Amino acid sequence: MSPRPGSRPHGQARQSQIVTTFGPGSMLELPNHSVLVGGLEFWKSSEKEIHESRLVGKLRRLLEVAALKLYPPPRDHEDPTLPPTGITVWKFPEWFITQEVETEGGRQATRLRRLVHRRALTKGKFIDEGKKRITVVPVRFVRACRRGHIGDIDWRAFIHRGQANCHRDLWIEERGTSGDLSEVSLRCDCGERRDLVEAAMIESRALGSCDGNRPWLGANAREACGEPSRLLVRTASNAYFPQLLGVISLPDRGDDLSRILDHYWTQYLQYVENAEGLRLLCQSIPPLRQALERFATEDVLREILARKGGGAQGPEKLVKQAEIETLVASEEEIGEDRPEGDFYARALPRQAWDETWMAPVERVVLVHRLREVTAQVGFTRFEALAPDIEGELEMGVRRAALAREVTWLPAIENRGEGIFIHIRKEAVERWARRPAVEERGRALLRGFDAWKDELHVHNREFPGLPFIFLHSLSHLLLTAVALECGYPASAIRERVYAGQGGYGILLYTASPDSEGTLGGLVQAGRRLREHFRSALEMGRLCSNDPVCAQHRPDSPHEHRFLSGAACHGCLLIAETSCEQYNGFLDRALVVPTVDLHEAAFFKDLLP
Repeated sequence: MSPRPGSRPHGQARQSQIVTTFGPGSMLELPNHSVLVGGLEFWKSSEKEIHESRLVGKLRRLLEVAALKLYPPPRDHEDPTLPPTGITVWKFPEWFITQEVETEGGRQATRLRRLVHRRALTKGKFIDEGKKRITVVPVRFVRACRRGHIGDIDWRAFIHRGQANCHRDLWIEERGTSGDLSEVSLRCDCGERRDLVEAAMIESRALGSCDGNRPWLGANAREACGEPSRLLVRTASNAYFPQLLGVISLPDRGDDLSRILDHYWTQYLQYVENAEGLRLLCQSIPPLRQALERFATEDVLREILARKGGGAQGPEKLVKQAEIETLVASEEEIGEDRPEGDFYARALPRQAWDETWMAPVERVVLVHRLREVTAQVGFTRFEALAPDIEGELEMGVRRAALAREVTWLPAIENRGEGIFIHIRKEAVERWARRPAVEERGRALLRGFDAWKDELHVHNREFPGLPFIFLHSLSHLLLTAVALECGYPASAIRERVYAGQGGYGILLYTASPDSEGTLGGLVQAGRRLREHFRSALEMGRLCSNDPVCAQHRPDSPHEHRFLSGAACHGCLLIAETSCEQYNGFLDRALVVPTVDLHEAAFFKDLLP
């Protein structure tokens, strides 16, 4: 990355970080600059296209575009003889504060630092009245709205309550040492003063209405908005939430064909439009003709058109429905999966894991190899928009755009391994009919409704008790497995299946390396019954009990509306590992707690 086109790189990030953390519109700190990552039009890439037709089809319908491609973020290089690559970033914000501190008062001194605009700087320094060159750093506060728009705060208008015609010096006052907004004020040499905490009051509209500014897309990229501008700390965790859609590549009979198309795609096959074009191309290129001669022309053409986004679409399965159908299939039905391929899974014999507490488990599958492709669709600020329980993103959601015209999306492909636990459908449905479970479900639903009312979210549905139960069990298992598998808990991720295809949990780890991971998770799967037992024992008592166990989801005091008995002492894990950003959790649905016994799925099966 570089702060201006054509310059030598001043900071770098991994390709996976760009997609999951620092995509277009995000803010990050380079060694010498604070910057805003530019939109996709400002990415210069020579990377090879990523092929995943199932994901591309989902994204095309989601974004309502005719054609779409996936590419990894560009890799930077320092070879001056090669065409320039990398990601253009824009310096942001344009307001700075001086590093030289003045103090006022005695024991409870107020620290004063001058607030200056970029235009008042000379070669990156501020020159005061005594001709002294003073170092400056970017101010940590900007304005943004929930639709992703962002911009500098008009500090003069804020201090003077809408009047920006005073041009005297501005100062930031800091009291105490916490950096809390209540201890920060702005003042002008004319005597006007205003506490920064007023800017955080959304209802007061102290920062005015949003002007729809999208600086990551370049000049003249504003759009109509009108939402209230909100105070945003640039480095806060709610400053940027990438909206991601990912799928696990599934085996099919066309694996050999897919590899051939991958090999010839960029140079030849991407230009094929019809059967006649394919026939002429094969005639002129003998190696291509020999490679495709064992496939029917209509099959080859169908795959080519599907990749280009122009193929006919049949009935479409939900993301997770297709995955769980593959994971629960017999080995003969899985398809052409091979140890060296993108997907290879085998069931673990029942005698290797069968115990009393494993009675609701129908099948354990060791996934020796898997390939996950994840693409960024857009982003939000202040509130994350996660996929629903079927892995689908909602249509019509107001997400910030990655480009003015979307023709491709940044994506990454990871290879790894995993453990799949298939839970008996009849056991889950019988448990869900218990009176105590239904009562607990009503309490969780009240919390969900309170969350929707507070955030004005109207397009999200309650995920259901089976999902919350499996999600909570997944977190307990992930923590137990991480203690012995050789991977940290933050490196293991989950996929919870609680929909049309059945019930199950996939714990997996993956890396960008072409060879995948080292096999530690699969090896842990061979001792799943011990890990399962440890998970259930850990869930029974939390270090924060009885406070954790007695938490009520609809409590107006804690504002943890999406959680039952769940906290950092028991269920919460790294948000990068969790599908729902640590929402929809309740260990009382899994095991008895000190406050509730009858709603636990494993009430009568504990070791």
